[in-house]
Formats: sequence, C-alpha cells, structure tokens
Amino acid sequence: MSKKRVLYISQEITPYLPETQISQISRNLPQSMQEKGREIRTFMPKFGCINERRNQLHEVIRLSGMNLIIDDNDHPLIIKVASIQPARMQVYFIDNEDYFQRKAVLEDKEGNFFEDNDERAIFFCRGVLETVKKLGWAPDLIHCHGWMTSLIPLYLKTSYKNEPLFENSKVVTSVYNDCFKGKLDEKFGRKIIMDGVTEDDVKDFIDPSHQNLCKAAAKWSDGVIIGEESAASIADDVDVPVLSYQGEEYVDAYSDFYDEVLVEEEVLAE
Repeated sequence: MSKKRVLYISQEITPYLPETQISQISRNLPQSMQEKGREIRTFMPKFGCINERRNQLHEVIRLSGMNLIIDDNDHPLIIKVASIQPARMQVYFIDNEDYFQRKAVLEDKEGNFFEDNDERAIFFCRGVLETVKKLGWAPDLIHCHGWMTSLIPLYLKTSYKNEPLFENSKVVTSVYNDCFKGKLDEKFGRKIIMDGVTEDDVKDFIDPSHQNLCKAAAKWSDGVIIGEESAASIADDVDVPVLSYQGEEYVDAYSDFYDEVLVEEEVLAE
C-alpha cells in the first residue's frame, strides 16, 4: 500500500508565529504523521511579521508567478518555503504584497481587525490549492486549521471537485476558538464566488461571523475534529464523523480518525 498523503493548511504555525493551540498542533501534528509513515505537505500565510532572514525563507520561483482575481482585482501569488530542521519538514508560505507585507497578523497596532481579512482568507485558500496543483501532488486527505482556512472544504467540493489531483481527496476541519469580533466584510459571500461556485453554495457564508464560518467549513467537510474543548458546539448538527477533543495526547486518535474518514468514503464509493 502506498503512503497516504496528508496536506496541512493552517493560518498559524510555531515557530513562525507565537504559540497558540492552533500553531502548536500545526507544528507537531505534521511531524508526528510523517514519523508514522505518512507523506505530508504544510502551508500557512506569509504574514509580514515573519522574519524571512532569521527563518531562512526563500521564494520558489517555479511555483510563483500566477495571478488570482479577487473582487475583480489581480493579485500576484508568491510562494516561499522554509524548513523546520528538527522535524525534517518543509513549510510553504502563501505571500502577496497587497495582503501579507504589513508587519502584523490580523490586527493593526490599535487592535483593529484589518478590513481586508476576508480577501486575505480567500487569497490564502485559493493560493494553497493552486500551488498544490502546480506541485502535482495529490493529497488523500486535507486537514484545515483556523478560520482562515474555512473556504477550503467549499472550494474542494465545488470549483476543484473535477481537478484530477483533488477528485479523491477528503477534507477534515479542526475547529478552534480562534475568534474575531464582529464579522468579515458584508460582501464576503459574493467575493468567494468563482467558476463552479453558485450563490446557493455560499449561502452559509453570507453572514460571516467566526461561528458561522467554522460551521460552514464543518458542513462542507468529510470529518470534523474538535481542536479546542470550548469549540465543541461548532460541530453540533453536522452530518459527518466528529472526533471529540483529545487533550494533549491526540496524535494516535487523529491518525485513526484520518483512516476512518478515508475508509468510510472508500466504502461509500463501492
């Protein structure tokens, strides 16, 4: 049996950003799955506060160069990569001058949520999927972490469902309390529409609060993991397998859950 391939998409990974529940899991989980014999790839946004020299990031010219159109505007996609040496794993970074060069993550110095965080999330999600296409690397399972990844399950089941690299991919979403106040831009639902995505598909994203984004991501996923105990209610009423919060010893349970999702889908396909 060939190695199962797992694609990790996270809005934050330590040591590139401060330690949080998401950043720690997103750092340790891929390494653990790699040690279990799975093949992995990992992506995150290249926020401007990440020191490129200290972390030895460099641009991957062969993957960069395409433009993504968001709200009728062209935005160049730049791909960078760095290595976490102790883990023997690479991290790919999605970069763009308009969205990710500011020296902050999601808020300005006064603590105000950036007005374009909605478009930054769209760019990040689409940028990851387009880059994986360029890599020619077909993931068996895609594991998403953080609200910025909430469009990945939707896009996989709509715009990208007929892409050969993704047609057999299953997607799992981990839900956390990585909350933001208020809502994203009121036009978010319209902005995420692209080829293969209908107005009916985006109805769950029309009211883009943190809770609603995470619930929508869970709805479009093939499995949901409770990454933080206080976020358990987000998975209420979803019609897919749900793995309860596992505490600090989560690796084996996550690995078994991956197999459950993959096997269940294989059975349904027979």
